[in-house]
Amino acid sequence: MSDWMNVVLESDLTPGNHMVIDVEDAMVLIVNLDGEFYAIEDVCTHDGSEISSGCVVDGCIECPRHGARFDIKTGEVTAPPAYEPIDTFPVQVIGGMVQVRDHRWD
Repeated sequence: MSDWMNVVLESDLTPGNHMVIDVEDAMVLIVNLDGEFYAIEDVCTHDGSEISSGCVVDGCIECPRHGARFDIKTGEVTAPPAYEPIDTFPVQVIGGMVQVRDHRWD
């Protein structure tokens, strides 16, 4: 079971912004959507490229290469050419610190 990892102070990642961190060898995109924090793997399931440089619109992130869109909260595909979802990660905020863990190997 993986441990929770401190990633950023809640006050340092303001609404509408995002950042990429390494969580146990997985690149993870942390997004602040209207004050709520979400974490998804920073990889487009269409071609394996990063998605973190894409635009965040209406709760989705768009892959900068081919335009696939993914729901930030669930990882589900909302627009092709991707058809497989992106892995999501649990997020919690404790004492103003955003924490993430990789639960996939539990």
